[in-house]
Amino acid sequence: MIKGFKVFNPDWTCSPNGNTKQYTCPGKFEEDVTPVRCGQGMHFCKVAADCFNYYDFNPDNHVAEVAAYGEVVEEGDKCATNKLEIIREIPWAELLEMVNTGKGCAGLCNSGNRNSGNCNSGNWNSGNRNSGNWNSGNWNSGNCNSGDWNSGDWNSGNWNSGNWNNTNFSNGCFNTVEPKIHLFNKPSEWTYRDWLNSDARYLLNQIPGDVLEYIWFENMTDEEKEVHPEAETTGGYLKELDNSECAVIWWRSLDQRKKNVIMAIPNFDKAIFKEITGIDVDAD
Repeated sequence: MIKGFKVFNPDWTCSPNGNTKQYTCPGKFEEDVTPVRCGQGMHFCKVAADCFNYYDFNPDNHVAEVAAYGEVVEEGDKCATNKLEIIREIPWAELLEMVNTGKGCAGLCNSGNRNSGNCNSGNWNSGNRNSGNWNSGNWNSGNCNSGDWNSGDWNSGNWNSGNWNNTNFSNGCFNTVEPKIHLFNKPSEWTYRDWLNSDARYLLNQIPGDVLEYIWFENMTDEEKEVHPEAETTGGYLKELDNSECAVIWWRSLDQRKKNVIMAIPNFDKAIFKEITGIDVDAD
């Protein structure tokens, strides 16, 4: 027997794949099928919070403790069975304690306390995914932010590492305009927003990662042969290229127009570009 949790509509129905099934609580239900996840059978989750990957976190719905006493298949966070017992309904207050490791939370998956948002490790957040406290925005590691992605405090904008800013991308304090950024170790006229919206950034984000290249045995170094002794039998090995090697391959694939876009970044410096990316714009 496997115990778990199942969410039902307000009328104690479920409608997997548009096929409405009526349940009662308590009750036992059996289906003459071989269970298939998201296909056949009755579905449930072993962890209460996982149920809300498939249902809205809505107090109008019913959540019940269930037990599968038939055949069970499990894949990921979801199980299917052909024999299911609905044991009892779980009161919403009890459910909140189950889905949050923090205390006094009205949201879902909070490890902090007194959060009305979701997935917060901090406290008193009405936003989501905050590790800081008292945030109404999202993804903040700082405190008292109404914006998003702030590591500083008391910011109403976004992506601020400083404090008390009413703008975006500021690492200072009490600023209302977006700051200009350094490019290639020099001041520029660009803001970070200009960089985010630039064609150069779009192109650089296309540098591939995890590129594999087959190295034939006769082209292997002594060190590679020592690390890959099987290559003598297989005739070689697959080498994962490092970031600079991937960048050089990407650069060589660009036409001159796209290369010019990169080199038109304000303050472009060939030596710094090579130091960071491995690309020699003159040789490659």
